[in-house]
Amino acid sequence: MRSFRSSAPLAFALSVVLAACGSEPAPEPAPRPVLVTRPGVSAAANSAFAGEVRAAEESPLAFRLAGKLVERRVEVGDHVRAGQVLAVLDAGDLQTQARAAQARLSAAQAELGRARADQARFAQLGREQLVSRSALDAQNAAAAAAQGQVNAARAELDLARNQSGYGQLRAPAAGVIAGRSAEAGQVVGAGQTIFTLAADGPREIAFSLPEGAQGVELGQPVRVTLWSQPARSWPGRITELAPAADTASRTFAARATVEAPEATLPLGQSARVHLTGDGATGLSVPLPALQRSGSAVAVFVLDPATSTLKLQPVRVARYGSDQVTISEGIGADEWVVAAGGHLLRAGQKVTAVDRDNRAIDR
Repeated sequence: MRSFRSSAPLAFALSVVLAACGSEPAPEPAPRPVLVTRPGVSAAANSAFAGEVRAAEESPLAFRLAGKLVERRVEVGDHVRAGQVLAVLDAGDLQTQARAAQARLSAAQAELGRARADQARFAQLGREQLVSRSALDAQNAAAAAAQGQVNAARAELDLARNQSGYGQLRAPAAGVIAGRSAEAGQVVGAGQTIFTLAADGPREIAFSLPEGAQGVELGQPVRVTLWSQPARSWPGRITELAPAADTASRTFAARATVEAPEATLPLGQSARVHLTGDGATGLSVPLPALQRSGSAVAVFVLDPATSTLKLQPVRVARYGSDQVTISEGIGADEWVVAAGGHLLRAGQKVTAVDRDNRAIDR
């Protein structure tokens, strides 16, 4: 009995200790680190697309007939004038055809002379009533047929002479040779591209729009900058917009004319097209910052005072390739979670850092 009485208080004390341990709250998880950024203040910079300086008129040049290319007189990059000979076909067959047409014309003209002489004699005999009316009509018809043969032979000669001229490929306008697709000694077909001519005059920027680009229209104002001259920009306007996306890149081909002196935009230079006139104004945030909140769109905004997150609904004005323009819902002085929002929740305590890995305080 003595041992039972002495162990009872010990068991009671142990039960009290265990109960106290079970009632302690679980430790809070460590704050998750997040990357935050300030919203941008320029909507135009968020809609910049890479492009290339091209001529407003680019013409593929080809011969009108087939033949052997015997001479190529220009190289890629050469500046040519209107009417300048760029390439020449073998003229042997063409000259032979022209001589044959000339011979046929001479024969037809001789036949016409004989038919007209016979027509004159038969006319005199008819007046003297020495030949029948039918014989006279037959001679008149023969003279008319001979005249038709002369006309046909003359047209064949004109065609042969034109084809001889077609054996020389001439520049239709002044410009720069932008491409070459044939070499001397090659047999080329009618209509096969030999050169590509970038005509002098206005310049355009050829660029591509991603599928997510919205609000882009024909005639929309843009600003154009060159990679080599980022401090300068020129006004422009969208003049071409493909109705369907490219099957490989899934982008829409577009072109924008540029109001700039020709010498300032060398062909082939890399450029950027900034959409500026679509009416979308506001702040910009990275595309990964957007989160779905039911049927709406939201971003996580940091409360620096408590280091917690708030899911803030926003209205998107325009989607860009890597940025979006927000028309309302956030302020320029707020910190927005730049990425990883699908792993976060509203009210969560976080450790916020900027892109320089500096902690965000009040």
